[in-house]
Amino acid sequence: MKGFRDLLRMSVEEFNDLLERVTPQIIKRDTHLRKAISPRERLSVTLRFLATGETFNSLSFQFRIGSTTLSRIVMETCAAITLVLRDDYLKTPSSETEWKVIAKDFEDKWHFPHCIGAIDGKHIFIQPPANSGSTFYNYKSRFSIILMAVVDANYRFVYASAGTQGRASDAGVFAHSNLREAMDTGTLNVPPDATLLGTDSTMPYVLIGDEAYPLRPDLMKPYPSRNLNHDQRIFNYRLSRARHVVENAFGILANRFRVFRTTICLHPDKVVAIVFATLCLHNFL
Repeated sequence: MKGFRDLLRMSVEEFNDLLERVTPQIIKRDTHLRKAISPRERLSVTLRFLATGETFNSLSFQFRIGSTTLSRIVMETCAAITLVLRDDYLKTPSSETEWKVIAKDFEDKWHFPHCIGAIDGKHIFIQPPANSGSTFYNYKSRFSIILMAVVDANYRFVYASAGTQGRASDAGVFAHSNLREAMDTGTLNVPPDATLLGTDSTMPYVLIGDEAYPLRPDLMKPYPSRNLNHDQRIFNYRLSRARHVVENAFGILANRFRVFRTTICLHPDKVVAIVFATLCLHNFL
């Protein structure tokens, strides 16, 4: 069913599985005045919005639902998707065993040992809210909110934070995130330092990021690209290769859910709800 996948970005089986999960959250009762819009139609219109980024006015002609009703349906269904999928599909690891599985994948696939995730930020373009001035204005001369995420070796999101105004830097977003707080207090249960395979060197388990992030015992970034020796160049190459998973994950997300290729004309709080629904769907698929 290629047409179905092109329309809603998932197979018929995946759609039916998702429908079964969200139906209890989005089903409405018929009244004596009118028949309720079915959960199947509610989910279809929401996935179509996420897949295309079309305006609610445009979708209202396709689905024959008023644009105001349609906007409410999309937000309610996004909240329901996040609610039913988040615990299973967007859960940050909380045990040493789970982190070690991610680290083994990074070592096997990207030849970077003791890596528990790649971190980066993505700008989600929005229409600036009324009276917000330049708060959401970013270095790309657009208005945006920032999605900061950690991705495992298989392009799955294992942590996400969204909603910071676009003018903030990646380092600024990280500094004020609950991820940094958890890393500082040791509540992530990251495995203790261990020796690298085949060597006597003891190394910590680390996140990897680009030059924008601070260098910490639990966060690696590349050497500054000046006067590098051979070993430093190889390290930068390996780190860059492993770090690409987070940029690729953002690419896959935006290619599947093309709402991220447009300027989303909604309040930032609603955009955050859409972001988390799509992250859950990305991992689910």
